[in-house]
Amino acid sequence: MSATASRPTDPGRATAPRAERFARPLLVAFLVAAAVDLAGLLAGLDAAHLVAKPLLMPLLAGYAFVRGGPRLLVAALLFGWGGDVFLLADNDLAFLLGMGSFAVGHVCYLTLFGRDRAPAALATGVAYALVLAVFLVLIWSDLPAELRVPVAGYSLLLTAMAWRAGVLGRYAAAGGALFLLSDALIATGIAEWPRLPAPDFWVMLTYIAAQLLLALGVLRAARAGGRP
Repeated sequence: MSATASRPTDPGRATAPRAERFARPLLVAFLVAAAVDLAGLLAGLDAAHLVAKPLLMPLLAGYAFVRGGPRLLVAALLFGWGGDVFLLADNDLAFLLGMGSFAVGHVCYLTLFGRDRAPAALATGVAYALVLAVFLVLIWSDLPAELRVPVAGYSLLLTAMAWRAGVLGRYAAAGGALFLLSDALIATGIAEWPRLPAPDFWVMLTYIAAQLLLALGVLRAARAGGRP
């Protein structure tokens, strides 16, 4: 019996090419939903935002899944979807639930990035820590008292995720940084700081780009050599 014939068949490898044919349509659908959402925010069309926003992360998670992405990546994106849905409601409970869902997603990302044994850049970590400390000091008194501790804890977790993302290359590193920026824009809105015109547009633009770059960074690393 030849070596080829004696090798057992891997069902996952056989079905992977079939699944990957859905990758491009899912990515295109994600980009279309993102465009509709952003255009709706600029035009003040709340209905477009309410319809398009909940579609974003399921489409991106589906894309990651059919591309053979790690389960933790798919889970992180789906917990991001949970956060998106909760934040559509404008009240403190929904905000806390949304932040909690995003926090679980960041734990998924951190666990995923932790599988790569490459050390994260110490200088980048110090820079992130300084930015976080300064930001919290500046915004602390302007946050509602009941949100200060949850926001601080969440910000620490998000900053750790953004720093650790750098081990997977520039795509993931940029995604982590943009995620941090997006949530900082949300925090300044809660604190009622001066904001950019169309603030929700900038929050969603940086958030969508962050999740897409994180997903692409993980997928590229996995394809390049089994990392993570």
